[in-house]
Amino acid sequence: MAEKEINYNTPPGRLFFRFLQWREKHIKEKNFVLVLAFLVGVFSGLAALVLKFLIHSISEILTTHVNPEAGNILYILLPAIGVILTSLFVRYLVRDDISHGVTRVLYAISQNKSRLKRHNMWTSVVASSVTIGFGGSVGAEGPIVATGSAIGSNLGRLFHMSPRILMILVGCGAAGGIAGIFKAPIAGVLFTLEVLMLDLTTVSVMPLLISAITSTTIAYAYTGYEFEFFFAQTEEFYTSRIPYVILLGLVCGLMSLYFTRVMNMMEHFFRSFRHRWLKTLTGCLILSGLVFLMPPLYGEGYGSITELLSGNAPAVVDGSLFYADRNQVWFIALFIGLVVLFKAFATSATNGAGGVGGTFAPSLYVGCLTGFLFAYIANHLGFAELSMKNFALMGMAGVLAGVMHAPLMGIFLTAELTGGYELFLPLLIVSTISYGTIKIFEPFSIYTMRLAQRGELLTHQKDKAVLTLLKIDNVIETDFLPVKPEMSLKEMVDTIAMSKRNLFPVIDDNGKFVGVVLLDEIRNIMFRPDLYRRMRVETFMTMPPAKIELGSGMEEVMKTFDNTGAWNLPVVDHGRYVGFVSKSKIFNSYRRVLRHYTDD
Repeated sequence: MAEKEINYNTPPGRLFFRFLQWREKHIKEKNFVLVLAFLVGVFSGLAALVLKFLIHSISEILTTHVNPEAGNILYILLPAIGVILTSLFVRYLVRDDISHGVTRVLYAISQNKSRLKRHNMWTSVVASSVTIGFGGSVGAEGPIVATGSAIGSNLGRLFHMSPRILMILVGCGAAGGIAGIFKAPIAGVLFTLEVLMLDLTTVSVMPLLISAITSTTIAYAYTGYEFEFFFAQTEEFYTSRIPYVILLGLVCGLMSLYFTRVMNMMEHFFRSFRHRWLKTLTGCLILSGLVFLMPPLYGEGYGSITELLSGNAPAVVDGSLFYADRNQVWFIALFIGLVVLFKAFATSATNGAGGVGGTFAPSLYVGCLTGFLFAYIANHLGFAELSMKNFALMGMAGVLAGVMHAPLMGIFLTAELTGGYELFLPLLIVSTISYGTIKIFEPFSIYTMRLAQRGELLTHQKDKAVLTLLKIDNVIETDFLPVKPEMSLKEMVDTIAMSKRNLFPVIDDNGKFVGVVLLDEIRNIMFRPDLYRRMRVETFMTMPPAKIELGSGMEEVMKTFDNTGAWNLPVVDHGRYVGFVSKSKIFNSYRRVLRHYTDD
């Protein structure tokens, strides 16, 4: 979809242009950013309200007549219908890929100067509300992050903000989206620091806080001061339970690893389909079958979380074909265990079939069931007397911290969602151990691993971050005079006389790079006329120590320079000569980008 710019030749355009000029003269950039952060918080908070309203309204309308005491045929049809409607909307109206919302925000920050398309401000809201409202087993948090980030990006572009400020506003939108949908301002800020990996500097801290607080205030004003999940700690936590908390942290870390690996496996499975509608049909069959057998997989699953945090385990079996067995201990444990194992399949089937949703809510859901099941089994096997709802709360923090690689966000989001601040110490223990466990096996989160594999991930490490922001296309030098292998030494000397550089790429008739001539290496023969006719370029050209492939990441380029000790290296595109890249050019660009993006 084409992006239209403001026409400054129209009366509204001229008026807006005069405002921009007035703003530059009278309002400092650092103060104006705070105003924009407030606006981003307002709009992202309203977007979160709209998204939650649409999801709940659609779900309520469709499930009003579902019989809760037995399996219902609607559980087969509704998720598939929702995914198909979403696929049609994305394919024929949006005409752009809007899946993997958080990953796309990360890509925009690291590779696209924090620019997100305008349609991203609303398309994810529409698509995810249909997907989740009809029973897709995904969450709304990924789409609201994409929506809020797009609001921040486009609002910043409207006022001609620099890429450095755009990056902050994108983070403000993400923080506002998380804060608004969860009523969790601290978690919103921590999300931008741990998941989007923005640096907390003197420039960024106030805008992030303003957006998160503003969005949360709007959520409180329209939906009240109740927590997202009601949790009352009626069972005191004892320090003697800490060994079990540590063990739960290990279990949550391994469950996070399982969830991540299954999501990746299923993503590769769906990517192998060449026919779009065959992929949609396959995903719909998997999703509908799982939801029919295990109704807790329907939608976000927040109803099951509420029941478990209240200690009502039999309610999880409601709506299934196995309703009659809902009070049997062994069956409840088996059923919850199967739901935990198959949630990742249901989530990936929803997205793989063409639905739009995130993995945020599924992570919370799996964590809650994992923690509850851990305590449930320990109690009935006689190992200990553990509070099942307390451990369900800890499990939420543990799996979220592991899947997202965000331990602080896992702790504070769980506390802000439920009001469970009394369990802060065990939440801290579970989240830390879960994060440490999965880091052994997976160095990157479910959002960042795709970009990390391509060398396109922006991290907190300044050197790697700046190199990621650099593009090899911007440091290629092309003012080198090429020569051909069959040219004589006389023609080579004539070329040297016209050149301002001291090296010359050797290129054949097909444009292929075949070597290089260094001025220093032929200086001893270039003044011998007796060799002018006899010697050819192919006899004295050399091969460089390495070649850089066009499109390589700058971190890989710098490793090549370090390994070879070269100062200049040729850049080729599948063997065809493109130009040269030099250390000096990279260092100059590095310093410029470093000042541009990290100036406080």
